[in-house]
Amino acid sequence: MKEESIFIAAKLARHFEGCYLSPYLCPAGVPTIGYGATFYPDGRAVTLKDMPITRQYADYMLLWMLKNIYIPAGIKLCPKIDTPERAAALIDFAFNLGVGRLKSSTLRKRVNSGQWNLVPGELRKWNKGGGKTLRGLTLRREAECSLLG
Repeated sequence: MKEESIFIAAKLARHFEGCYLSPYLCPAGVPTIGYGATFYPDGRAVTLKDMPITRQYADYMLLWMLKNIYIPAGIKLCPKIDTPERAAALIDFAFNLGVGRLKSSTLRKRVNSGQWNLVPGELRKWNKGGGKTLRGLTLRREAECSLLG
């Protein structure tokens, strides 16, 4: 289930994050590179002075983050995940918004209590930035919901 979840989550992240080979400030004001990476696999934070990376390295970083951070966190926080598609939806959520938000969310409580019928409603709540509904986040949450089955 883990490998299939990584493949599906990576596809979502590539689509919604886009790939930026030079460092930039994300909407939250954090230096970012590749597919939304704010740090490198060696632990260094991304800075705006960093050299551009290759698309191959951006892909490597994305897969590294999914395998080493987001899949383990998703499994630990939501042990009731029962399909690769559901795992990918929650992994993408955590990748986009952070493991801390998944950890403290009602979404997690619904997943862990097996209330899958209520999970789409919880996912859809997370479509705002700066207090405004963002089309990109709404589309991303819908894509995650489509994986829940």
